[in-house]
Amino acid sequence: MNIFYFIFLFFFHPIAIAFSIPLTSPLPDGKQKNEKAEATNIVFKSADGGQTWQDISDGLPDNSEDGPMSDGVFANEGGLYLRAGNQIYHSKPNSTAPFWEEAIFPGESSTTTAGQNGIAYHYDGHFLQKSNGTSVWSPVYTSFKRRNLNAVFETAGGTVFIGTNDGLFRSVDKGKNWKQVYTRGWGTKLVESNGVLMATSQNGILRSTDDGENWDCVLYEGGVAIALERIKGGFATINYNTLSMTRRVRTSFDDGKTWQAIDAGLPANLSMASIIQVGENFFCGHPDGIYRSSDMGKTWKLLLPSVEGKVFNLSVSGNVIYAIPRNGGC
Repeated sequence: MNIFYFIFLFFFHPIAIAFSIPLTSPLPDGKQKNEKAEATNIVFKSADGGQTWQDISDGLPDNSEDGPMSDGVFANEGGLYLRAGNQIYHSKPNSTAPFWEEAIFPGESSTTTAGQNGIAYHYDGHFLQKSNGTSVWSPVYTSFKRRNLNAVFETAGGTVFIGTNDGLFRSVDKGKNWKQVYTRGWGTKLVESNGVLMATSQNGILRSTDDGENWDCVLYEGGVAIALERIKGGFATINYNTLSMTRRVRTSFDDGKTWQAIDAGLPANLSMASIIQVGENFFCGHPDGIYRSSDMGKTWKLLLPSVEGKVFNLSVSGNVIYAIPRNGGC
């Protein structure tokens, strides 16, 4: 399956460039000395199931109070990719210091996403594609004229979806023609498992069993869907419940037809941001920190306390977990 969501560099080979910020401090003889500003608390990594965590921020620009762009983070088997400004940074799962390789993206204020050939899209709706093994960026999806883009997703069969503030759009001919298949507000993340498509929306979790031609709401508790992930045998999500006025964590093991709560052991909160599975364990990004459950959500244990009051957004590359603290979570 080819998923592309929130960063482009699946086939990109970035140039390794050490990044540092020079600082000056007065010396007794009046001279100035250059020092490196070592970034901290931007990205954490665990390769042992969350038992220990390593701060791998060194090498990233420490010039943003909220860290990397929330719409520029993506993990796959190649590691973690994130965007800060118009730079793309890549860290492999087995990377040691220096942890990051850097490349410049040919655009400003753009949102990026990953795809079969490496695709990036801008906020103004212009798409660029960089083919594997080349340095040339070419326009793609030129017939799609809408803006306010949230996500791009490609199914295993090659159907392409674009999520916008106005809903979901679908193309079955590699982006030549588009059809709006969901109209009730914005659509963001999409995932696929066993031929079933799921999507987050402002009206909860959507489900399609006909390659995205039609969509049904299968989980709605009065609020928006926050997160959506594939897990072993099903799906996991975080959505907002207007009755409890909290975010709730749910799982489904019948292709998204029914959903069960797995958050009884988590402190109720409005800002839970992530739910992922690594091996047999679930991990949740919570305002208190990163929680792990080894019994399918019956009980939870706090592994890594929160940093500066932020909420960890979690990504996975194989058995490696990446955690990025962000203000308010996602």
